[in-house]
Amino acid sequence: MANALHPDLTGHVACVTGASSGLGRRAALALSQAGARVVAVARRADALASLQDDAPGDIAPLPWDLSDRAGLAELAKAAAKPFGAPDILVHAAGINTREAADQVTAEGWDITLNLNLAAPFFLSQHLVPAMKSKGWGRIVNFASLQSTRAFPGGLAYGASKGGVAQLTRAMAEAWSRDGITVNALGPGFFPTELTAAVFNDPDRAARNAAQTCIGRNGVPEDIDGPLLFFCSDACGYVTGQVLMVDGGFTAK
Repeated sequence: MANALHPDLTGHVACVTGASSGLGRRAALALSQAGARVVAVARRADALASLQDDAPGDIAPLPWDLSDRAGLAELAKAAAKPFGAPDILVHAAGINTREAADQVTAEGWDITLNLNLAAPFFLSQHLVPAMKSKGWGRIVNFASLQSTRAFPGGLAYGASKGGVAQLTRAMAEAWSRDGITVNALGPGFFPTELTAAVFNDPDRAARNAAQTCIGRNGVPEDIDGPLLFFCSDACGYVTGQVLMVDGGFTAK
């Protein structure tokens, strides 16, 4: 039976960016398991095909380059073709160029801010009208530990993720009266392609685990409950929030 902990999202259509790997892939699988029909967006068609094979429900792979801002309007149209207009939108795509402050390049800055901050807003802007017409929508951004903490080599990434936290609040202010809640998840250290440099260093990974209140780093299924809450009816009076899913890393 569906409840707040195990919502039934049957009848909903979710669009998940960054769905080819990491927490984006996990989000697509969790939403599919909950009954949503999922449009999975990422650049790598082969990885999306693998996701489609592993999913328990309907997943439509949609290979697309999110960094092409001029193409986001067409992406929104393409995302509505398999199952109808999405009413759940999860922005999990991201990049971290890991350039030290003295070596940050204009190219690295622009790539990071465009994909991590601009793409979530402009894609949302294109998909919000259909949510408004339904009077129901759920948008989930991906913030980060670096939304509030400064890490070495994370100047552009941290700036983008600090922006995501404020973007979440601003989007909530703009659209929540139309039945659209907008929230963000702030993952701690999870083993993904983006954090490979961290987990390839056992000592560093152990130090990060020790920094949490729980005493371990994240595993993919840790994201399921918070994500599904934000995507469900249970989140009807929660909007503009950043929920840190970090084992208490930011509490210490």
